[in-house]
Amino acid sequence: MYLAGLCLLVMQQLKSQMPSAYQPPVFTDTARLRKIRATEPIVRSLYETYAQANHFPGLTYAVISEGQVMYSGATGVTDLASKTAASTRSVFRIASMSKSFTAMAILKLRDAGRLKLDDAAAAYIPEMKSLGYLTKDARPITIRDLLTHSAGFPEDNPWGDRQLQDSDKELLQLIRKGTSFSNVPGVQYEYSNLGFALLGQIVSRVSGTTYQQYIADSIWKPLGMTHTYWEYTKVPAGELAHGYRWSNDQWQEEALLHDGAYGAMGGILTTMEDFTRYMALHLSAWPPRNEPENTVLQRSSLREMHQPWRFNNLNPNYRYPGSSKACPLVSAYGYGLRWSNDCQNRTTVGHSGGLPGFGSHWIILPEYGIGIVCFANRTYAPTTPVNMQVMDTVIALAGLHPRDLPASAILEQRRQELVKLLPSWKGAEQSGIFAENFFPDYTLPALQKEAALLFAKVGKILRVGPLVAENQLRGSFILEGEKGRLQVFFTLTPENPALIQEYRIREVKE
Repeated sequence: MYLAGLCLLVMQQLKSQMPSAYQPPVFTDTARLRKIRATEPIVRSLYETYAQANHFPGLTYAVISEGQVMYSGATGVTDLASKTAASTRSVFRIASMSKSFTAMAILKLRDAGRLKLDDAAAAYIPEMKSLGYLTKDARPITIRDLLTHSAGFPEDNPWGDRQLQDSDKELLQLIRKGTSFSNVPGVQYEYSNLGFALLGQIVSRVSGTTYQQYIADSIWKPLGMTHTYWEYTKVPAGELAHGYRWSNDQWQEEALLHDGAYGAMGGILTTMEDFTRYMALHLSAWPPRNEPENTVLQRSSLREMHQPWRFNNLNPNYRYPGSSKACPLVSAYGYGLRWSNDCQNRTTVGHSGGLPGFGSHWIILPEYGIGIVCFANRTYAPTTPVNMQVMDTVIALAGLHPRDLPASAILEQRRQELVKLLPSWKGAEQSGIFAENFFPDYTLPALQKEAALLFAKVGKILRVGPLVAENQLRGSFILEGEKGRLQVFFTLTPENPALIQEYRIREVKE
């Protein structure tokens, strides 16, 4: 009775079986975009209230999805003297948000075969060969160490912020003189502006042009970032955001530093309209798919930037602003980008920025397909908390969920074959769909007894639910019965074709 009914259900579903080619999960629901856009009034209020409470002269922000700006806005002014209103076309210094551009340049050169991430940095900057490490057994600093803040240099905020306009000559004099180390290379995260300045030197020496010109030509120009600069004196006066410090209950203007050797760690000036183009590039890397590549950096390398390469911190007591409930957060560093994962398994990728006069922050959520960014013109403006609150708010109000991962053809095939065997398991050992470990690990009598009890409990099966894929070789589905539901989980082997190696079935409690 069970077998005949299940077979009929399976045959009905074969008509709607997915094609064999992998189809990536994409967001195409226009209702989803409408829900995101509908959060604009609340998000605007969050930014305006936060800017006022934290003494930001001006702030600009945006929320993006699917390569589009859902909405953007600004509050306050960029110049207190002239009362110039902040806008999405105002040019802010984004400080350490510049680091991912440096990392992107390194990966572009790597992809072109002109360097390797595990090369010694001294192979490109000979001045580093004379560095004296803490111990005799320390290995040389690699490019990957510099990308992940693992070179052994000490944390150098705010010292590094004041080196922004140093010349290449001054930077290399520092290296020749010898640097102080807080650790040996490759063992521990410690934020280093010096390390990213050295990456800028590598980009320049390998590309044969200045670091700044390489970034402008290979990243800004293809993305259409036409209002992005290195040198603040080149920004039209009415568009430049002036930076301020809040001290003794008043704003004091900060002197802007010129472009220099440390630009690779924090020198970019840009608009919200330009920077959202860059964010859209990062979001476009997800999900993996077969479409033609973009002209800036191949998607696999963008996703490589987004990985947690060096553990940073675990905060078991983290709370989203406005929430009284702890949500533990683990953090790591990728290539010029910060990575985090929270108690709800939400992964964010992005970076903050802070310099005298400025503070900024951006994040994308690859599995949710959204990005959030804001710039402010106050010294080390704490913009991360408000962006995290906005993220949490947009997800909740718009009812957003991660992409549903489509099942591979083999995963769907094994589901159908498994359903045909339940609950009797008749012919299972001869079916050829189970791996060699399966029946030694799951004895047939035990499988039959378990299934008989559960199927009797839930009654006649009325519907076989869709396969929910965890990845292309693991997933689960629901069997809807007259009196209850069963969940079946299974995972496949690395063989080709892949076989069932693990199986679990349980009653779903309401």
